[in-house]
Order: sequence, then C-alpha cells, then structure tokens
Amino acid sequence: MDQIAPVYTHTRACLDCYKCLRRCHVKAINVKDGRAEIDQSRCVKCGQCVLACPHQAKKIRDDLEKVKALISNRESVAVSLAPSWRGGTGYNRARIIANLKAMGVSIVSETALGAESVSMSTARMLNSADPGLYVSACCPVVVDYIRMYKPRFLEAIMPLASPAVTHARLLKDYYGKDLKVVFVGPCVAKKGEADLHPDLIHASLTFGELKRWFLESQFDEVLHPIDEEATFSPVRSFEGALYALSGGMIDGLVKIGLKDTVRCVHVNTLSLLGRALDDLANADFQYPVFVEALACSGGCVNGPAISGNRSAIMAMTDLLRHVKTRETVEPGPFYTHLAVDIRPSNLTAKAHPFDKIQEILAQLGKHLPEDEINCAGCGYNSCRELAAAICDGQAEPTMCVSSMRKLATRKAAALVKAMPSAIVMVDHQMNILEVNEAFVRMFTLNDPDSPNGPANGYDRPNGYERPNKPGSPGGPPNCQSRLEDLIGTPVTQWVEFGRLIRKVLMTGQDIHIEHRLYKGKLFNVYIFSVEKYQVAGAIVTDMTALREGRFDLAKKVREVINKNIATAQEIACLLGEHVVETETLLSAVAADYEEGTGSDGWEDDNPRAESSGSD
Repeated sequence: MDQIAPVYTHTRACLDCYKCLRRCHVKAINVKDGRAEIDQSRCVKCGQCVLACPHQAKKIRDDLEKVKALISNRESVAVSLAPSWRGGTGYNRARIIANLKAMGVSIVSETALGAESVSMSTARMLNSADPGLYVSACCPVVVDYIRMYKPRFLEAIMPLASPAVTHARLLKDYYGKDLKVVFVGPCVAKKGEADLHPDLIHASLTFGELKRWFLESQFDEVLHPIDEEATFSPVRSFEGALYALSGGMIDGLVKIGLKDTVRCVHVNTLSLLGRALDDLANADFQYPVFVEALACSGGCVNGPAISGNRSAIMAMTDLLRHVKTRETVEPGPFYTHLAVDIRPSNLTAKAHPFDKIQEILAQLGKHLPEDEINCAGCGYNSCRELAAAICDGQAEPTMCVSSMRKLATRKAAALVKAMPSAIVMVDHQMNILEVNEAFVRMFTLNDPDSPNGPANGYDRPNGYERPNKPGSPGGPPNCQSRLEDLIGTPVTQWVEFGRLIRKVLMTGQDIHIEHRLYKGKLFNVYIFSVEKYQVAGAIVTDMTALREGRFDLAKKVREVINKNIATAQEIACLLGEHVVETETLLSAVAADYEEGTGSDGWEDDNPRAESSGSD
C-alpha cells in the first residue's frame, strides 16, 4: 500500500469553502464535486492549507506510532530537535530531555548542529563563488517550489543538504550507522524530506505529536526525575539556533566571515520569493548574491506545526534570549559537509488555446474583459486562471461565485415572475424589496368590473401619486413600471395584512392564513421569515376563481343527479304499469284455461272414488 502523503485531505469533512485553495500559493488543489483535494504531484508541502481549513479536512500525517515502534523494538533512537523547540513546545531544556529519555530515546540532540555545518559549507562556497544568484537549500518547501515552478533558477540552489539531513548524517557518523534518527520540529515538509532520505531520517514528528506523546505517557517525576544540568548531545549548539528566525542563517555566515563582494538578503513566504525571482529573471549580476529563502513568514518559528497559541513574537524573543554566540567560528570536530544533487521535477506548465479559454469564460458569463472581475472568490487569482484550471480538470465552473450568483438571481427572477401567486419581500423597515407582476395585478391595478376604475388605473393609497405615462410619469402604467415604482414603498400601503408581516419579521415564526376575504375576493396568504428582524416575505394566492369553479362544478353535479333521479322515477313508473298489465293478462289466461277443460267432458282419474264403488 502506498504511504500516506505528509499532507492529505479528509474528503468527507471538506465543505467546498475553497479557503485552502486561496491560501495555497501553487494552487495544488483539485476540486471535484465541490470537494477540494490536494494534488500530491504539485504539492510543495508547505502546510498552509492545514492552517487555512476551518473544518480540519486537511490533515498532517501522524508518524508517532512509527516512532513508538522503533523504541518498542529496542532500537537506539536519537531525536534531532529543531531550533524552534524553545518557542514552539512550551518546555525547557531539562524537561524536554528528561521526558524523551523517559520514553526510551537514547540521544537528544539539536538540529542546530547540522545548521552550523551547513553555514560553514555555504560560507566557503560563497567566498569562492562567481557573480550570480545563490539560494539557500535549508527549506525543503523552497527547494521543491523552485524545482517545480521556477526551474530556470534550479542551478541557483546551493547543492547542500538541509540542516536536518546534515545533522542526521553527523549523528550516524558519531554514534554509529545503526542509530535511528527522528526529527522533531514545526515543519510539515520535513516529513517529505524523511520520505526522501529514509537511510538518514527514519521519521519526522511535529511539535504537536511530541506534546501528545508526552501527555499520553504521564510521567512519574519520582521515577523519572528532572536533571536541571542535563545538556544536549554530543554538544550544545551556538549560532545554528538562529536558523529558526528569518535572517538567522545570514547572521551565522557573517560570524564565519564573508568577502565584502558577497551580498546577502533574506526572503520569507513563497509569494515574495516568487516575485523576487521573477524580477531577477534577466538580472546581470556583478557579484555573488545569496538569498536566504524560507517559506514561513518570520522563519521556522512560525511554522505550520508549531504547537500552542503562543505569539510568534514571544517565541522569537524567547529563542533569542537563549542563543549563545561565539566571537569566532571555526570548523569543529562535528563539522559535516553533505552535498546533494538537486534534480528538476517532471512537472511541466500546460499551454491552453486562447479559444478554449474564451469558451470557458463565456460559460461563466464573462464575455467582455470588464466581466472578468478577478475577485478570487474561487481561490484563483484571476478568472483566466480559473478557466485554465477548468481546462486541466482541476476546477469546476460552479466555483465562480459571481457566475453562480448571477445564475441564481436569473433563476429566482424567472421563477418569481412566472408564479401565478403574488410575492412580496420586505426589509426590516417594512419597505418592499421585491415584488412580482402577480402582486401588481392583484393589489395595485383595479379590477375592470369594480367601481374603482379602469384596469390600467391604480388602487391609490393615501400619499401615493399616480403617474400619467406608461412606464414613466405621465400615462397609464404597465406591470414593469409598477414593479419599479413599488420598490422601496411601505408594504402597508398596498396590503391590509402588513401587521402580520411585521409579526413574522419580529418573531421569525411563519403564518398561514386560508380563505381571507379582501375586496370581494378570497385569498390564501403564507407569510414567512427569511432572516429574523431583517427580511420577510409573503405569498398570496387568489382562490376566488377556484372557489367559483367549485360552485359551478357542484351545480353541474347537482343537475346531473337530479336528471338521474327523474329518469329513474320515470323508468320505475313505466315498469309499474307494465307489471300490472302483465298480471291482468296472465290471470285472464289462467281463468280461460280452467273453464275450457270442464266443457270437454274430461273425467278426473280418481282411484279413491273407484275403490269406494266396488265396495
């Protein structure tokens, strides 16, 4: 099974807010079915999406069980503690060493020792460098960013391993090749670095994972007393601890000694670094220019996996207070030079046909340049970036907020316009926000048969002036002009149930009234709350025609019933006469039959009479 990436997405927790996409500088986020997932092939593992996500859908891989397994297997484990530990963990030196030793860690050392070796190697290279651009390789996020997105500056990266990897090599060289090194720090990208160098760094923990490990262990201070004199192994660090701060590496280089011809600057965040590199694309360097580049604002002390809510300023001041510096810096017994080969990535920028981009922009309702408002609501910096992402299958048209709002508005307007029922929306002051044509016909235009006036006139409430022109003052009005005229007027001028609308507005409870008689017509009224105290609405349905239709139907049904009854009665009458006539005729036939038999002289066969005669 593939190893889980250092940063990944818990898909079901994602609620399509696109905050991660807005925060991600390289837009390594693919949106499908409204869910934002990290594209591992384009991700630089900066961890900003984890900080941005309000639903905790972006997760950092948990490697704590892997470290526990190393200790359970009785491996010799060394912890490489990042320089920002003092401001990022909340523990002092003695406590953190005692806790780690109590959990089975053999060696606790500072990553800053590796940083000091990197500074020494960097200073030597810069002092012998030709004019040109040189970028530090200490931040793995910066290295991946240049490899993947600024490949023309790949050769500018210093070919040196990061302080963490260098420190791991230092520890293995000193304590033995079988030592298992675990990095602990505020950096998510270090998990990726451990994946790339499993022979040197066996696992990487964040400060949050470290604190959780401490809390789960519940140390007994009697069994595991704290040694206030405990120190890091094999020796303590000096200027290397400044690597956690922006400009700290340059301070160490200056201590070591740089030629006057070398110029040094430090840049934080990928956005600033990207702009700086673009500005240097055609620069003609007259001397070596070294750029200390870090992905996190202010340095590693403000990394994405810093534990706790302590302010970055307080963490910085705490770190500065405990850093020890030297008057002169010389290569010591633990100096380690570790060169690496930084290779380009296989990520290539895609070219999109102009016509295809225009087609997608048209689908988003952006037909003219002024339609491209570049609001960044979708997470992309411009509408054309969104169109290009849609081309690549990394985004969806529904991500365009302005397009969806316009579409929803058009649909709602068409639905409201087509509804036969009257609709009115009011604000917190009971002024009309929106009405449809049915409302105009139902409440503002007179019925032609009513005594109030012609169909193109107004039911004029007090204080309302009648216009004279169709669509504008001066003539007979039409529905469209009436819609515009009603906006902003008090709803109580037009309907008599304004008090009920106000009640719904104040309580947020809907009201349904059936068969309300108003000006000779029958209405059903449904008053609903959109936002309590702010917006309410009403839907009014004219039930008069339906009621009259029911009366007509009932009348016709009654007529049919009466006709059926009359027909049945007539049939019954005819059947009665026929029965009487049939009975009379059959009776006569029977009587005639009896009389005819006696006159023919037929004797009855009567055995009882014959028997009596013989006797």
